Parts: sequence; C-alpha cells; structure tokens
Amino acid sequence: MTEISANTKKLFIKTYGCQMNVYDSDRMADALAPQGYEPTGDIAQADLVLLNTCHIREKASEKVFSELGRLKELQNERRALGGDMLIGVAGCVAQAEGEEIARRAPVVDMVFGPQAYHRLPDMLARAEAQRHMHPSLKQAVIDTDFPEEDKFDHLPAAKKEVTIKRGLTAFLTVQEGCDKFCSFCVVPYTRGAEVSRPVSQVIAEARGLVEAGVKEITLLGQNVNAYHGVDGAGRAVGLGELAYLLAEISGLERLRYTTSHPRDMDDALIAAHRDLDILMPYLHLPVQSGSDSILKAMNRRHTAAEYMKVIEAIKTARPDMALSGDFIVGFPGETDRDFEDTLRIIADVGYASAYSFKYSTRPGTPGANLDGQVAEEIKTERLYRLQELVNSQTTAFHASCVGKVLPVLIERPGRMPGQVGGRSPYLQAVHLEGSTDLIGAIHQVEIVGTSTNSLVGRLKVAVAA
Repeated sequence: MTEISANTKKLFIKTYGCQMNVYDSDRMADALAPQGYEPTGDIAQADLVLLNTCHIREKASEKVFSELGRLKELQNERRALGGDMLIGVAGCVAQAEGEEIARRAPVVDMVFGPQAYHRLPDMLARAEAQRHMHPSLKQAVIDTDFPEEDKFDHLPAAKKEVTIKRGLTAFLTVQEGCDKFCSFCVVPYTRGAEVSRPVSQVIAEARGLVEAGVKEITLLGQNVNAYHGVDGAGRAVGLGELAYLLAEISGLERLRYTTSHPRDMDDALIAAHRDLDILMPYLHLPVQSGSDSILKAMNRRHTAAEYMKVIEAIKTARPDMALSGDFIVGFPGETDRDFEDTLRIIADVGYASAYSFKYSTRPGTPGANLDGQVAEEIKTERLYRLQELVNSQTTAFHASCVGKVLPVLIERPGRMPGQVGGRSPYLQAVHLEGSTDLIGAIHQVEIVGTSTNSLVGRLKVAVAA
C-alpha cells in the first residue's frame, strides 16, 4: 500500500481517446485547482480520480467498467489507511450512459458529460457531502444535460505556471459538437450540436498560451473547419479568417487544426494554407470510404469525386501538403467492389499517414440497425490490405524527406544520451544528436535517415559568409 500524504488533495485524471479529451482534462484540472486539487501521476495517492472517457472505440463502456473495478480496490486500500478516494466518470461514455454507470458501479461518485466541466466544483461539493452517508442512501451526482450557457465562459483560465508545465505545444478547443450525423458516429449525441467559441475568447486563450512559452497551437473541434465564431462586430468568422488573426500573435510559430470534414473545407481556409507560413502543411481530412454507395449509407453527404476535388484544390494551394485520413472497413453493405474503391482513393491521394478501423456498431446510431453486416473475418482481411497500402505510402513519404532540410521544433530530450527530439512541419517525430540547449526553438535539421515511425536528423549549422 502507498502511504497517504497529509494535508494535500491530489487529482489523477485518466484520459481516453482524442486530443479534445486531452484538452478537456487540462481544463478540468484548471477548474479544480481553486478547490485545492493538485495533479499527481500516482493514482494510488489520488483523493479524486476522474476517468475522461471516449465513446469512439469499440467496447468503450466495458473498458470503463473494468477500470472502475480496479479503482474500487484502490479505494478500499485508501480507506484501510484512513483516507478516501472520490471517483468520477466524465466524457462521452458518461454522457451516453450516465444512469447506467451509476447503477452498475456504485463506487462512482460523479458522472458528467463534456458540457458540464465548468460545474465540477459544485458537483464535487455535492459528492463530498455524501462521503459519510450510509451506502444505501448515497447517490452518484449525475450531470449530463446540454446547458444553454457556454461552458467556456465559466471555465477559469489556466494559471501561467500550470500552462508552462504543459510544454511547447498546446491544444486549444475552438469548436465542439457536430451537425453532420454520420450514421456510424455518436458525437452528435454525446457532444451536442456544433458550437463555436467567440473570436475574442480564442485569441485571448492563444495569447495566454504563447505568453506561457507555447510555440505551437493545435486548434481542436469535432468538426473544426465548421468553426463560425462571432467577432466583436457580431460577424461570423470562419476557420480560415481565424488562422490569419492567430498568425498576428507575436511568438506563435506554428498553427495546426484537427479534425476536419471535407464539406467544410472552404476557399478561405485553403487560401490560408497558401498564404500563411505559420499554418503547417499537414492536414487530417477523413473520407472514411472511397465508395459512393457506402458514403451515402454513412450519411457523409459528399461523393468520392467531391472529396478528390477538395484534395486537388489543397495541393494546388500548398503543393507540399502532407495528408492524413480516416478509414472504416466493413461498414454494413460494403462489397468487394466498394472496398476496392476505397483502396483506389488511397492510391490516388497518397497519404502520409492514416487511421483505419474495422466497423463496429455504436448503440443509438443509425448504422447499428443497418442490414448487411460484414463478417468479422472479411473485415479483418480488408483492414490488413488497407493498412498494408497506407503503411507503404507512409514509408515512401518518410523516405522522400531524406536529404531535405526541415525546420524542426525541438521539444524534449531524446531517448538516448546526447539526443533531442521534436516534430517536423509534417508532424513527424525527428530525433537528432544535440544539446538540450536546443529545446524550445525551431532549428534547421537535415534529414539523414528514417526509422519505423520517425526521422533521423542532423543539425544544420549555418556557415558564416
């Protein structure tokens, strides 16, 4: 058993899933800091454990219940030492299955969705008030409403000293929710309708991050390029225009965004990629399938040809753009021909990387009730073929960088002594020999080799004239 520290309140957050959940976990920590909670990396020391869940992956809820079983054992250990441990489940699984979580796992003290983080101090006070109740009277605090107020208006700004600990790169949520209703996706049901933060709020948070030492910001949204935040004049501003405004912040050296939808890739955003050096030449633009019939069944509301037209416009504006995508294989009704259409679009685009998955049903989504479910062995075989093709493209893209000199943001010490690591403009990990004095700045690095998932570089030393 781990000895309990006296006179401190420790917070442990376990984050599942996407980058937005990482951002949300940071903001939950910010909201709880005024309550005296400090983050800890030792779950056994935690007075409060929060599971920030994701509903995208298969069997997500069962993984949460499994984790809660382990937490119950830890809670019993702490109580044996005279302490206690409050437990909360947050995020998309909490939003979708709030009452069920409370019923199946009485160990849980709080269950709350992504739109309720600003109410965490109130929920925590209510949960703490029940600490000493008889188990038969104790009830979990549940908050899974979609409030009318904007949670970002109520969340506290991150303290500068906390932000500094987060490093040279940071996530910044600018948009939440989705109105697309793809038939395989739970996001509209767990995150709600599309909402964009006001321009002034985004700019203020970005400035705060840069003042704390952040060099690279990734703008986040379930459908980030649908951003339509209002400016001071009450005018809706798109993501492209927002990028121009952020580019004016002194000290901000790199800007990225994820995840996008092809239907919202407008001319202004493509022009921003052409005009702004600060906007990195790496774009994650999911298509999911190359078959028009499957895209229709998915309710993607675009065709393969329309997607390729967007890709062509992007590559025209920024010829060095590296592209990433998402693919689902084995969607209900997918035939061999449909799958071949997907392989064809992958071959035509030439992805630098991609995420691919076998289709699995999500309760409550239209896709769960579709006929023509594909056999598991067929999905497995198709996924293998697709990943083999994507991996060959990724290997070729890495190889094409050898001999080039790329600006690399050096972020951390390397795995080996005398080594440092960072990221290329294309989001590739780059390792090179060098002093830790290099950390915190962008350096010109000659790429001299590749490994499985990264590049090997050599610091390019400027020659005096």
